[in-house]
Amino acid sequence: MTAELEAQEFALTCPIPIAQYPNVLLAHGSGGKMTHNLLEKMIVPAFNNPLLEARHDGAVLQMGEAKVAFTTDSYVVRPLFFPGGDIGKLAVTGTVNDLAMCGARPLFLSVGLIIEEGLPMETLWRVIQSMRQTAAAAGVAIVTGDTKVVDKGKGDGIFINTAGVGTLLTDRQIAPSQIEPGDTIILSGDLGRHGICIMAVREGLAFESEIESDCAPLNNIVSRLIEAGVEIHCLRDLTRGGLASSLVEIAQAAQRQINIDESVIPVREDVRGACELLGLDPMYVANEGRFIAIVAQKDARKALSLLRDHPLGADAAIIGEVGSEDSDLVTMRSAIGTSRIVDMLSGEQLPRIC
Repeated sequence: MTAELEAQEFALTCPIPIAQYPNVLLAHGSGGKMTHNLLEKMIVPAFNNPLLEARHDGAVLQMGEAKVAFTTDSYVVRPLFFPGGDIGKLAVTGTVNDLAMCGARPLFLSVGLIIEEGLPMETLWRVIQSMRQTAAAAGVAIVTGDTKVVDKGKGDGIFINTAGVGTLLTDRQIAPSQIEPGDTIILSGDLGRHGICIMAVREGLAFESEIESDCAPLNNIVSRLIEAGVEIHCLRDLTRGGLASSLVEIAQAAQRQINIDESVIPVREDVRGACELLGLDPMYVANEGRFIAIVAQKDARKALSLLRDHPLGADAAIIGEVGSEDSDLVTMRSAIGTSRIVDMLSGEQLPRIC
């Protein structure tokens, strides 16, 4: 069968009706239920293999006697520069963090630069220097890469792809499939600063205090937990879709109910106020320096103490637990004592935030 015939057959049998929605990705942007359905119904079936089935931030590979983690991501944030970071810092940080969420020590990165014709050399130099500084701070080396130039008006300045590899810090598998009833869910810090920061700059919004992105490499704080012997079952950084989408993805992958308490979830007052003004829910706003750790209940207090002793975890909080129900629901108890089901949004609240 030719590639053309294979494509036609796939279009007829694909669970997502391609012919009816030819521009669906352009319409919805990134994140939310649409991207989740794209991954689950198109990407995963097309490339089906046990490593992809793990539904994790990266793949854990057996290379001879060693285990390594491998991941890749692309960055299209607009604007290129924002309080607390820029596209270069974001590109290094995002891939380092995905490796850390696999329980790995990030070691090497590749970088692909897609540059729009006419991008000022000063802008490119600032981005490259930011990548260099962030890689040095995270203890990783950028060892290979590629550049491409696209026509003016086709690239929005610069897009970046980074891929990374790292070595596993523990023999224990860290993945959604490993969570157990009674596990404690710990959030590493306050929510929503990255997404609100991007929105404020993009729309020219002025608040009483400048809201900076939380963009930061998380590998050192995660290493602290692992090296201290905390029994970690799952880690997840809270990027597109925020805390809510991450918890739903984990619950669905593990087929375990997750229960959280809204009253203990840290959100800065300026971020909360901005969310109310813009009609956004901080539970769904993206972060670039926050993660959840799902740990054995016996190690919860130890993990919380270790996180709070680190500058990136000063506001860490226990926010919930894994329930005993064989369900893929996430429930949240509100400040007034009522409970509701937490679901993914149909689309992304804030597109182009990473």
